[in-house]
Amino acid sequence: MKILKFTIAMAAAVCAALACKQPQMKPQKGYIGPSGIEITDGHMTPEVLLSLGRLSDPQLSPDGKTILYGVSYTSIADNRSVRNLFTIPVEGGDPTPLTMDGKSISSARWSLDGHSVFFLQEGKLWEAPYKGGKLGKRTLRADVPGGIEDYLLSPDQSQMIYVTGVHSHVEVPSDTDPALDKAKAYATEDLMYRHWDHWRTEIAHSFVAPLVNGVVTEGMDILGEEEKQFELPNGPFSDIADLCWSPDGRYIAYSCKKLSGKEYAFSTNTCIFIYCPLTGETSQVTFEGGYDTHPVWSPDGTRLAWLSMERDGYEADKVRLMLGDVVIPDPDRVSEGQSENPAVQNIRDLSASFKYNVESPVWADDSQSIYFSALTEGLGAVYNVVPDAGEIFRLTADNLWFDFGSPFGIQQDGTLLTTFMSMDFPTELVAVNDNAVRQITFENEHILSQLDKHETEARMVKTVDGQDMLTWVLYPPQFDPAKTYPAIEITLGGPQGTLSQDWSYRWNYLLMCHQGYVVVLPNRRGTTAFGQPWCEQISGDYIGLNMQDYLSAAKAIKAEPYISGVAACGASYGGYSVYYLAGIHGDVYDCFISHAGIFNEEHMYMTTEEMWFPNWDNGGLHEYAFEPGQVGPAGDGVTFGGIKQGGSPWSNLPKARRHYDNSPHKLVQNWHTPILCIHGGSDFRVPVDEGMAAFNAAQMMGVPSKLIVFPEENHWILQPQNALYWHRSYFGWLDRWMK
Repeated sequence: MKILKFTIAMAAAVCAALACKQPQMKPQKGYIGPSGIEITDGHMTPEVLLSLGRLSDPQLSPDGKTILYGVSYTSIADNRSVRNLFTIPVEGGDPTPLTMDGKSISSARWSLDGHSVFFLQEGKLWEAPYKGGKLGKRTLRADVPGGIEDYLLSPDQSQMIYVTGVHSHVEVPSDTDPALDKAKAYATEDLMYRHWDHWRTEIAHSFVAPLVNGVVTEGMDILGEEEKQFELPNGPFSDIADLCWSPDGRYIAYSCKKLSGKEYAFSTNTCIFIYCPLTGETSQVTFEGGYDTHPVWSPDGTRLAWLSMERDGYEADKVRLMLGDVVIPDPDRVSEGQSENPAVQNIRDLSASFKYNVESPVWADDSQSIYFSALTEGLGAVYNVVPDAGEIFRLTADNLWFDFGSPFGIQQDGTLLTTFMSMDFPTELVAVNDNAVRQITFENEHILSQLDKHETEARMVKTVDGQDMLTWVLYPPQFDPAKTYPAIEITLGGPQGTLSQDWSYRWNYLLMCHQGYVVVLPNRRGTTAFGQPWCEQISGDYIGLNMQDYLSAAKAIKAEPYISGVAACGASYGGYSVYYLAGIHGDVYDCFISHAGIFNEEHMYMTTEEMWFPNWDNGGLHEYAFEPGQVGPAGDGVTFGGIKQGGSPWSNLPKARRHYDNSPHKLVQNWHTPILCIHGGSDFRVPVDEGMAAFNAAQMMGVPSKLIVFPEENHWILQPQNALYWHRSYFGWLDRWMK
């Protein structure tokens, strides 16, 4: 077993959050500021985790000297968080608070001249003058019915796109009788009536409006009346990055899945379109395939880039960086009836030779190259590609144990302004040049510096088929190999994802190791940072090699003399892994925790919302291939009601049959290890019935077990007091059976 040792140490802080410049302003009622928590024993606790400031959304000023960003602080007692705005010089130094509001502020953007700042608060768009590190009196710029969820200003800031909700196909009682305004019911005759954690009575739409005089109260729907059944941006999270203004403000490129009902539920065919606000015309850029998202115009307007997956129905296909040349129509031919919208031609894959998934593309100011981030062998790195040369360059060293985000600014000397994080600290702003890393913000240094240090390892564990599997191992502070410690093995969700140098407020590995546990993080089959073959192997083989990967990692750590036992803990697909391992492990594990886990695959298929996911991964679409638009032959056993359902419980495909025949719920007769089942009552991805059924089965089998249901939470546990109770329950269960 090859072991690479590395201890992550944060750079010495130049400014603690509590020592930042004090603003000449009075905190508003409800304001929540930085925590002054004191740690006397050097140990991370759930309370410490929730006290950390959460930095996000950095924006570089037009003159390139100042960074605008937001930080969210949490009050456990008030069970709420509030986000306010800060600035900091690019060279670092003291951050300056711009606001001390009692209600959160988001989506802050500089004006073109840097003399004012736009932002959202309570669904309204405001603008405030910025001078001398202070914001002046606020002016209301947009107030639309239903509120603004997010927005994009045009390059000259004379127009805006705003996102708000519109009524969907899901019927409520007042739709048929206005007098039934107090009744609460949902009626539908098609699928996708709920998504993630909400009933789809409303879907997101994007509107365009001039932003010059007065207050914007209404705009023009980009999708128009004929396409009102579609959503823009795409659900369930409605990312504004799915829309982008052209540099001249004449056009909007956007990503949209123009499908509804069953077709929407079974397809990932999301295409790129170009819309002209002046004429109302829409033209289509891409057609067949899977997800096409995040369009970005080059600054000179001559090219359009976007992210793309090749195969429809497969949400974990390789994410490619596509590029097309933008051809502006000839005015003479427009007069002859040709489209006034630009055409996108010569479409090519810039990442064809790149092994990894591309994320968050950003154009260089000179339009000659594109920056992007990618998870690479368990680390988040920044790359640059030169389209005309076809070359991809890694800009962050492979020996830096951080996850870097995409650049939000590039300075004249080539320095990248970006974010980074690790398992030891949450997001901070950083400057990178020639692999030299200069940290700009130290938002949480005043808290994290009070913690005892620990060691992290990158182990290469041999799998049952002889491959090397990167497995991160975190050791408790003051680790002594002469003593014994319990271990936690993390079973990853997804199933496609990566255990990288990521920071999480839900599954925090630093917190776990500080409770006296050795934390084991195997990048088993299905993880996405090691090339597509490693990622794709898991589809149709949930019960196979990835489960053996978990057992290999558990046995390897359990063989160490300092390990007293191993628990397996995971969420979503990680929760499925826990339920399945409980039925096959023998005596490898000593304790289990499953959060939002899949227990009964047949029931899950018929109650989840995004059907393309189980349809593919449960042994379906990858086993057969039809030409685009072609329906399978009658009696093929995979096409039902005009929809290809090869991964369904009623499919006769071999992988599907193997999958359902080995659902975790069919192995409960083998359960004998203590298990905690946790679930959110508003989880529509993996409905709460799955957690209750697993607990009920454990109880009926006489297995020590506990059920915790958070009725108002979704796939994640987000409310502060719920999160604190979650962490306390998590460690309480582990301590009970592992210590």
